[in-house]
Amino acid sequence: MNIFVGNISYKVSEDQLREKFAAFGEVSFVKVLKDRETGRARGFGFVEMPNDTEALNAIAGLNDYELSERKLVVNQARPKEEGSSRPQGDRPPRREYNNNRNFDRNNG
Repeated sequence: MNIFVGNISYKVSEDQLREKFAAFGEVSFVKVLKDRETGRARGFGFVEMPNDTEALNAIAGLNDYELSERKLVVNQARPKEEGSSRPQGDRPPRREYNNNRNFDRNNG
């Protein structure tokens, strides 16, 4: 099961996160996402646990758990939406302004 972990302190390493989840069972993957430009942690990550029962126990045991002075938000990860890196909701499409190149100064 893929698990989302949010509100991670910037001080917490992937190894520390793996250790906390390993107390509940086998952990096959841990990733704390980092900013591309600064390399600083973005405050969330993912943990993969192959056994669903162990994963559910980890979610129940670690949600609201305080780690490095921050309470973790832990829940089952939702699948990434195809074709979009961010959910768009009901937002209308962006308007194209084309840098106002269609503006005619002589007729206005």
